[in-house]
Amino acid sequence: MAPKFGLLALVEAKPGKEQDVWDFLNASGEVALNEPGTRTWYAFRITEDTFGIFDTFDTEEDRQAHLDGAFPAALRERGPSLFAIDPYIRPIELIAVK
Repeated sequence: MAPKFGLLALVEAKPGKEQDVWDFLNASGEVALNEPGTRTWYAFRITEDTFGIFDTFDTEEDRQAHLDGAFPAALRERGPSLFAIDPYIRPIELIAVK
C-alpha cells in the first residue's frame, strides 16, 4: 500500500547558521527511524540557506503522531536559534507514488 499522507516543511537558516541547520537535520533522521508510522523521511537543501523536510504516512493518525512527536518538538526548541523565520509546515495529500 502506497502512503497517502505527507508533510512538507521548509526552514530558512539564520545567516551563519547554515551548517548548524544541516547538522540538525542530518542528526534528526534518527528520530524518524523510531517512529513506526513514519514511512519515509527526507531532509534536503534547496538553496544555501533554505532547507526542507518531506515525510510520508499511511494514515492521518500516523501523521498526527509524528506532529505530536520528538522531531517537531526539537524544531520548536531549536528553531529560534537556527531559523530566520518560523518553519513553513503543511500537511499534504499524496496523489500518486512510484
